[in-house]
Amino acid sequence: MNEIGFGFLRLPQNEDKTIDYERLNPMVDRFLELGGRYFDTAYTYLDELSEEAIRKSLTERHERSSFVLSDKLPGFKFTSYEECRACFERQLQRCGVDYFDIYLLHGLNEENYQIARENGQFRLLRELKAEGKAGRIGFSYHDTPQLLDKILTEHPEVDVVLLQINYLDWNSKAIRAAECYDVAVKHAKQIMVMEPVKGGTLAKLPEKAENILRELRPDDSMARWAVRFAAGLEQVEVMLSGMGAIEQIEENMRPLEPLTEGERETLERCARIIRKDTAVACTGCSYCVGGCPRDIPIPEYFALYNEYRRNRNEDWKIQPAYDALAKKYKKASECIGCRTCDDLCPQRLSAAQYIAEVAATFDK
Repeated sequence: MNEIGFGFLRLPQNEDKTIDYERLNPMVDRFLELGGRYFDTAYTYLDELSEEAIRKSLTERHERSSFVLSDKLPGFKFTSYEECRACFERQLQRCGVDYFDIYLLHGLNEENYQIARENGQFRLLRELKAEGKAGRIGFSYHDTPQLLDKILTEHPEVDVVLLQINYLDWNSKAIRAAECYDVAVKHAKQIMVMEPVKGGTLAKLPEKAENILRELRPDDSMARWAVRFAAGLEQVEVMLSGMGAIEQIEENMRPLEPLTEGERETLERCARIIRKDTAVACTGCSYCVGGCPRDIPIPEYFALYNEYRRNRNEDWKIQPAYDALAKKYKKASECIGCRTCDDLCPQRLSAAQYIAEVAATFDK
């Protein structure tokens, strides 16, 4: 079974969106105590607070030899090789380290791959590896298996690929996780997994799906089923879990048993139930929020909308939750239809269309 990595994307935060270090530091300590080593961050995570959190909670408090650190270059934000190189140096300072064990280009898709080629970002990766500032190099990926095959063919120097893999997306026509996995295996690349619990979607299932899994393993959480699925894939080296509470550390670091063939078939049955029951397949990554000119809390609205669609008879308690968010930020109906969120969504959702549905439901 492969290793669990601590993803610094969904950290405990205070009401003002700053990092809650009183909760985070014990999580980091416990993760290391239980044998965890792998930490993952990115320049853009948590409104650019994630790398600082790595420094304050990890690198300033623990020996460098005790952990493995991965970071990502937001190449889509820059227009030149020089800007990318300068960003890398800032990331080292933010994280308080001299090198990254793994360094990735962040979020390659067709558009971002073109930017990476134009700005010499693969050249930068090769240079950093030669300089000893990056142990292994690669990229995180959100696009088709055909494009992935092209990138890996054109850049055999890549060591690792970070893919979105979970049992809900395994046979998804949009994410095509199984096909992307097979492409990476064909090119003999090590695979890191993001979103094994799909942003928490697979931690809380529709009642029918949950009952099926409870009958098989009454003591296992729904999240544990999802982690076991990803953990059983032979070519996977690390699964990243965005953990926000110490209880999740304890849960994820328990020994995992491989899925049986029957359990795999059961998970595919549950996946069909979940797809039918989920209005918006949002993972809550919040990439869309940073680009929204109206400051609309898109993932939070989608979560409420999914809850409403599953439990329409509980709209009396869902509506006040929406009203509280709308008072703090903007209503869904204040969306200007710029579709920036569509371009930023790694799930390739028609986010603006769903925002219109949210508005029609809650802004009556």
